[in-house]
This record gives sequence, structure tokens and C-alpha cells, in this order.
Amino acid sequence: MEIALIIVAALVVIGVLLYNSLIQRRNRVDNAWSQIDVQLKRRLDLIPNLVETVKGYAEHEKSTFDAVISARQAAMAAPATPSAQAGASNAVTGALRQLFALSEAYPDLKANANFLALQEELTSTESRVAYARQFYNDEVLGLNNAIQKIPGLFVARLAGIGPRDYFDAEPAADNPPKVQF
Repeated sequence: MEIALIIVAALVVIGVLLYNSLIQRRNRVDNAWSQIDVQLKRRLDLIPNLVETVKGYAEHEKSTFDAVISARQAAMAAPATPSAQAGASNAVTGALRQLFALSEAYPDLKANANFLALQEELTSTESRVAYARQFYNDEVLGLNNAIQKIPGLFVARLAGIGPRDYFDAEPAADNPPKVQF
């Protein structure tokens, strides 16, 4: 009887420790996601100032402005899931590339202090998004591994903790730009 009681107590302790570990991992994933969300919102907040700065130099580039504004609005309306936010983020990145390409056609814009400052802020924010995405994906990997291995698998099922999706980079990130001289 004593041995059975000790075994049951040990199983309960192990179950509680596994459950607590899974909750901690899940909370770390949620925290990592919130860091991505903060950086994506920061980027979206910078876009209107950038568009207004560029408009003063390139008023007839309406389609580019519209693409940036549409991508921003879509990103703001996108559901707060990794796949939806990744798609919206990729659309914003593509639109911003078009906007930055305008600076090549307008040398005065390229030399504008406000434009350069905003471009630097967006570049810095992109680096922060990349870091936050990497941190998030590392945390998702840890959680997904923990809930797919035995005995964590059983505890996760009982607790209703499921796998999380990765925040995938845009497809263009797989192909580095070609530099030609």
C-alpha cells in the first residue's frame, strides 16, 4: 500500500512539474509574440510620416502611395495570428520596397533629412522585427517539441495545450538580392 501511494504521489508530482513547464513555455511564446506585435505596430506607425515626406517630392507616384497605404491598412486589420500577420507584414515590406525605390529617381528626396531619418527608423524596426521573429520561432520550437514528446504529450492533451505556428519570413527572404556591377 505504501509503495502504491509513493508511486501515485511521484506521478502527481511529475505531472504537476510537466504541466508547469508547459505553461511556462506557452507563456514565453505569448510574450515573444507580443514583442513581434509591438515592432510591427511601430513600423505601421512610421509609414504615414514616410509617405507624407515622399509625397512632397514625388506627387505623381500615386500608385506607389496607394500600395503602401493599402498594405498598411490590411496589416492593421489582419487577425493577430502568426500566419495572418506574416502575410500582412510581407505585403507591407513589398510596398515599402517600392517606396524606397522612388528615392533613386528623386535625388532631392534621397538627400532629405526627414526621409533619411524615417528610412533609418524603418530599417532599425525591420531588424527588431527579424530578431523578435527569431526569438518567437525559437520559443515555438521549444513549446512544440515539449508537447510532442512523451510524457509532455499526455499532459499537453489533458491541459489543452496545442502546437503553435511559426512566424514565417517572406518568400523573397529566401532569395538574396542580386548585385551586379
